[in-house]
Amino acid sequence: MDIGTVVGLVLGIVLILTAIFLGGSITAFIDVPSILIVVGGAIAATFIRFTLQDVLGSISVAMNAFFAKTKPPQEIIKELVNLSNIARKEGLLKLEKQPIEDPFLKKAIMYCVDGHEADFIQDVMEKEIELTLERHSLGKGIFDAIGDAAPAFGMIGTLVGLVNMLGNMSDPSSIGPAMAVALLTTLYGAIMANLIALPIADKLKRRSQEEELNKRLVLEGVLGLQKGLNPRVLEELLKTFLPPKARGAASDEGGGE
Repeated sequence: MDIGTVVGLVLGIVLILTAIFLGGSITAFIDVPSILIVVGGAIAATFIRFTLQDVLGSISVAMNAFFAKTKPPQEIIKELVNLSNIARKEGLLKLEKQPIEDPFLKKAIMYCVDGHEADFIQDVMEKEIELTLERHSLGKGIFDAIGDAAPAFGMIGTLVGLVNMLGNMSDPSSIGPAMAVALLTTLYGAIMANLIALPIADKLKRRSQEEELNKRLVLEGVLGLQKGLNPRVLEELLKTFLPPKARGAASDEGGGE
C-alpha cells in the first residue's frame, strides 16, 4: 500500500472536518441536493467523455494509487546483471529455467532463448510498452476529467441555489441559509477535484512513469544480454537510467563480474 496517498487523503479530510468543527456545526455543511449535483454531474460528464467500460475500469485503475507498489529499479538492474552472469557462464538456454516473476522480463528472456533477433525483440517489447502507457494515460485522463467537471458542477449548483434564493426574496430571513446552501456546491466541487480526483490522476501519472522506467530497463538489459555484454558493462549501462544519487545504491546491490 502506498502510505503517502493514504496519509495525504486522510490528513486532508481531517483538516477540513477540524476546520468545520471549530467554525460551527458540521450539519450546516451537509446538503444532499448539492452533493447530487456535484458528484452526479461530474460522473455524468465523465460518462459522456469516455465509454462506460473505460469509466468502470477506472475504479480498478484508481486502486493503483493506493495499493500498487512498483519494483525499485535497483532491483531490476540487480536481476538483469545476475541473468547476464548466468548467460555468460552457462549460455542463454540456461535462462529458460530461471525463476522470473516479472511477466515483461520473462517474455523478453523467452524471446532471447528462442533465438529471435534483437530488432524483433525491441519492436515487440516497445509496442507493449507503448500500449501499457496508453492504458495508463486513459485512467489518468478519466480522473483529470472528473477533476475538471467537479468545480464546474459546483458552480452550476451555486447558480441553481442563487436562482432559488432570488425567487424567494420576500422572506429576508431565508436569504442567509439559502445563500449558504448555494455556496456548498462550490465547496463540494473544490474538495472533490483538489483532494480526490486531481491528486489521484497525478499519482497514476507517477506510477506510469515508474513502470515505464522499469520496462525500459528490462528492454535495454535483455538486448545487452543478448549481445553478450560483460555483466559489469551492462550494469554501468543500466545505471545511466537512474538519478546520480541512486547509482551508488545500484552498484552496492549489483552482482556484475
